Amino acid sequence: MPARPNLLILMADQLTAGALPAYGGKVAKTPHLDELADAGVVFESFYCNSPLCAPSRCSWLAGQLPSKIGAYDNAAELAAQVPTFAHYLRRAGYRTVLSGKMHFCGPDQLHGFEERLTTDIYPADFGWTPDWTRFDERPGWYHTMDSVIKAGPCTRTNQTDFDDEVVFAARQKLFDIARGKDRRPFCLVVSMTHPHDPYVIPEPYWNRYRDSEIDLPRVTERELDEDPHSRRLRHVIGLTLAQPNETQIRAARRAYLGALSYVDDQIGSLLATLRQARLAANTVIMVLADHGDMLGERGLWYKMNFFENACRIPLIVHAPERFLPHRVSESASLLDILPTLVDLASEGEALAYAAPIDGRSLLPALEGGAGPGQVVGEYLAEGAVAPIVMIRRGRYKFVHSAADPDQLYDLTADPDERVNLSSRADCAAIVAEFRAEVARRWALDEIHQAVLASQRRRHLVYAALREGCYRPWDHQPLRDASRLYIRNDQELNDLEALARFPPLA
Repeated sequence: MPARPNLLILMADQLTAGALPAYGGKVAKTPHLDELADAGVVFESFYCNSPLCAPSRCSWLAGQLPSKIGAYDNAAELAAQVPTFAHYLRRAGYRTVLSGKMHFCGPDQLHGFEERLTTDIYPADFGWTPDWTRFDERPGWYHTMDSVIKAGPCTRTNQTDFDDEVVFAARQKLFDIARGKDRRPFCLVVSMTHPHDPYVIPEPYWNRYRDSEIDLPRVTERELDEDPHSRRLRHVIGLTLAQPNETQIRAARRAYLGALSYVDDQIGSLLATLRQARLAANTVIMVLADHGDMLGERGLWYKMNFFENACRIPLIVHAPERFLPHRVSESASLLDILPTLVDLASEGEALAYAAPIDGRSLLPALEGGAGPGQVVGEYLAEGAVAPIVMIRRGRYKFVHSAADPDQLYDLTADPDERVNLSSRADCAAIVAEFRAEVARRWALDEIHQAVLASQRRRHLVYAALREGCYRPWDHQPLRDASRLYIRNDQELNDLEALARFPPLA
């Protein structure tokens, strides 16, 4: 087997697994992702652990549930002392590099990464802190339905500006690694903001699809006895203020598919760079997302719930020199990535973790064995009024909150989650078992109080720091112009020779 592998982790934002051909999607044009899936390991039942950007990313990085690390919502600070996989890999001798979105809040904008090539697309302050005690108020940073109602083609967006920079910087870094003297293996995370809403995409990607190709949501809200959390989400995302029509829904889904094709093209560009830099043979490639998108299913949009569209995401691992192509049916989650990366980097040596890990290594599944077989999740952000927790095991998904009736779905018989089984007499024993497990796993009252206390602190700190001279925490990438291109501290011929790749004999 080759030496310790390089790690190239490609993250998309708000990518629901079911949209991809590798997961049964019928419309998306994603040839590069299809190629990775055909030659890789596809985890068919893979989930995020919190269906919102920052909590999901923090739990993925730390291998711990959001409630254990205080990563409650999109304005919660991940403490600098929380070990991430970037810390563990760095200690193991890896060069750790981040390009793109990670939605870190607070002054630590690296969390173990040695280099961060771009700033973030989202603010690093506490301005997006929800307030469970004032649920009815709609802050200006909440989602609106403009993303759907105004969906369509464009020439340029904030998101394409960002992702073009992210991918360019990552490609440049791969070439720099190939030309450089640093022989450490690398872990490069490339995190794009597409296909996250708003549902607008440059015209060439819009034109890859036709309206006649775009399927409409399978399940409408009219078919369902809606749960209280879904009703709350209607308020949070502005559905009570503006209801999209069929034309707008179709346009939003078409733009989303265009954004998938954009992501696929960026991945294709990165794969070509990996080959050109002669780094492909010993690089493990992971493709994943932070959460999914409802895309109008059940009349809902975006995320913030534990229905399949919002929390089931892709995981494709491509390393033909190490793992034979196959599909893993057992459930797994982002919590399992940290121990997997540590196993790949440690060459079989046991590692003493500095903090408890909630996940399990996927290395046995990559090598042809079984996956972990269960997923646990939490939602503690806007739209909730109390902690919401989820357990996914076997054919069942169980969702519990002290504020709402339980939800139990049989995903084998009912993949669209149309029928809540929690009140059926023949499912009482299953519900009782899940409720007992919830009580063992979570002290929900304590978590509730911790969330409320954190919200109060952050509202005060944010308001205070906005008074007087404001010192932002947003990451400022270091770029020393005196070290770029041609400068007089080095002989011209030597510099040109060092920059040439492949090097001259």
